[in-house]
Amino acid sequence: MLKQSFVSHNANALCFSISNPKFNPLSPPKKPNRLTSCALNVGFQDVTEVIHNKVSPFSLFSLFSLFLPYVLIAAGFSGAIGQLLKPFTSVVFYKKKLDFRTALQAGGFPSTHSSSVVAAATAIAFERGFDDSIFGLTVVYAALIMYDAQKMKYVLVTGGVVSGLGKGVTASSIGLLLQACGLRVTSIKIDPYLNTDAGTMSPFEHGEVFVLDDGGEVDLDLGNYERFLDSTLTRDNNLTTGKIYQSVIDKERKGDYLGRTVQVVPHITDAIQEWIERVANVPVDGKEGPPDVCVIELGGTIGDIESMPFIEALGQFSYKVGPGNFCLVHVSLVPVLSVVGEQKTKPTQHSVRELRSLGLTPNILACRSTKALEENVKTKLSQFCHVPEENIVTLYDVPNIWHVPLLLRDQKAHGAILKELNLLGKAVEADVTEWTERTKIYDSLQDPVRIAMVGKYTGLTDSYLSVLKALLHASVACHKKLVVEWVAASDLEEITAHETPDVHKAAWDLLKGADGILVPGGFGDRGVQGKILATKYARENQVPFLGICLGMQLAVVEFARSILGYKDANSTEFEPETSSPCVIFMPEGSTTHMGGTMRLGSRRTHFQVPDCKSAKLYGNAKYVDERHRHRYEVNPDMIPEIENAGLSFVGKDGTGRRMEIVELQNHPYFVGVQFHPEFKSRPGKPSALFLGLIAAASGCLEAVLQASGKMNKVLINGMANGTAMGKFYMNGNVYSNGNGLHH
Repeated sequence: MLKQSFVSHNANALCFSISNPKFNPLSPPKKPNRLTSCALNVGFQDVTEVIHNKVSPFSLFSLFSLFLPYVLIAAGFSGAIGQLLKPFTSVVFYKKKLDFRTALQAGGFPSTHSSSVVAAATAIAFERGFDDSIFGLTVVYAALIMYDAQKMKYVLVTGGVVSGLGKGVTASSIGLLLQACGLRVTSIKIDPYLNTDAGTMSPFEHGEVFVLDDGGEVDLDLGNYERFLDSTLTRDNNLTTGKIYQSVIDKERKGDYLGRTVQVVPHITDAIQEWIERVANVPVDGKEGPPDVCVIELGGTIGDIESMPFIEALGQFSYKVGPGNFCLVHVSLVPVLSVVGEQKTKPTQHSVRELRSLGLTPNILACRSTKALEENVKTKLSQFCHVPEENIVTLYDVPNIWHVPLLLRDQKAHGAILKELNLLGKAVEADVTEWTERTKIYDSLQDPVRIAMVGKYTGLTDSYLSVLKALLHASVACHKKLVVEWVAASDLEEITAHETPDVHKAAWDLLKGADGILVPGGFGDRGVQGKILATKYARENQVPFLGICLGMQLAVVEFARSILGYKDANSTEFEPETSSPCVIFMPEGSTTHMGGTMRLGSRRTHFQVPDCKSAKLYGNAKYVDERHRHRYEVNPDMIPEIENAGLSFVGKDGTGRRMEIVELQNHPYFVGVQFHPEFKSRPGKPSALFLGLIAAASGCLEAVLQASGKMNKVLINGMANGTAMGKFYMNGNVYSNGNGLHH
């Protein structure tokens, strides 16, 4: 900041030296008519710097000069001009409505630098006249300063020592805090693997595959970004080695490189930088215009050979965008040895040394540890890592990840980032009141609600991360403490009863002790019979049930077997030659390629029964957009027979032949959906169907349904038809009466 302030002052002084060659920026002006000379040096910029404790020699000079009355006039004049510009610049740059109240508020555009140069240009106009050439020069200079203030800012989050330190949560929390400061934020996740996307990767190895509106199959960290920032990302926000190499090779095949030898440097590194710049300027918050800040997370650990092209590219990129536009946050481990109880700094020291040797210098250290860093540890890290103590924060263990943004806020991490990015004059005080209240509610919950999660990948909870988060959002909304009982589907099967009877009994005890049952999506036939048994138990015993994707398909299979009497009813995914195919391969699916060939992304579901539970939970909507990921569907030829037996398909796609939502009549809550509602659930805006499951399991579903039927006629999130959704149900794109949109 000192360097930036020095450059800014000298550039301004140079500009005004043209108007008065005898002017010395380091000495007080001798005549009051040199208002233009002192406006920059002692104007609003320097006063603001002193307020923010950014003391520099120029600021000290400003304090001394403030005793001069005409200098006070210059400072006040500069500040007043800047404040008066705010209502209009908010309209031009941020596409906001004209609000003159912003002229009386702190923060926002123009920045202190911008307001200073504009005020100085105005002063020159009064002193020399609007037709003077110097006035024209200062106007151009002011325009350049204001343009520079609009440059994209980048925050890079890297990790060292070990993986799994929580870079994704840290990046999401930083984005949330910057958003709370009034800035618009976007995110990019860099995954240094050769896969084009996460679509074909094992959930056991990589966690869940998160699906975006545009059909992108991406890393689960993008789910964290969307949940924390309430944004809608695209597949391009997930950058992989496979995508970059594929892009460069395609260009080479088309002859775009004109016969040059294609190499990692510069072609791969240039492609990485171009990708980042392009994606960073795409808005993800539903507003027009580019975001203010792009938070980039580099996957893996510093030193990994797979990350080298990205680290080289990011090193070049930091130089390219320049100081004041790039901030590096390095997340590292400070372990505590149980034998001596001492926090050890060597791993972080070596990690930072490795990072610096690769051309990147951390501005902020985020240290993961079991407890807060001791002062002597901070001093040591500051000395050996060349990071100011105030820029070293602790990410110690907390009850849940909702505490992480508050942890960073309490240590003023957002202030350090804003200072590095020269955004202190643009940002407002971080407002995390709603987030804080929600976290307090979460921590205070005592009354449990037990949900049995019957799945295939229960050995790794990250395999169902979004489902877990959706359950959590709904349970907090219902003021219930979520308890998830993990039930391996294969443990419910008869073969397990013969091989390991204790495991079989324990699994059934968990299932029978649950208040609700959830069968999530999945692939492959392992555990399928166990999922069918769990579905049958929920149907016969009036236990609230939610089946997602495969869970819905198996609910149809179980119904056909038990109620219709088709003992061989099955999905062609597991039994291609079955005589009773309840679930079939979709005609548009590919039988030769797996990656990116499913029915993916946001699709519209039309409600067929207006008074069904699902429609009520969605706020009596006519149709709803939710995200899909499947290549099999319910056989449309069997629908009439199934519906006549009591299983209603209350939601279908636009053609009316693809089944989307199924409900069982005369059951407290038995719902199956072909889509994945968990991907649009947000803190404070839980998924409607997950809310229904938790409410039914808690015995308050009727109250929730009645509340949704008595919605106030107010405008929410740009709705135009006068019908509003309660806050509980604002869980994605819900269209009501054909002309209103809920977020």
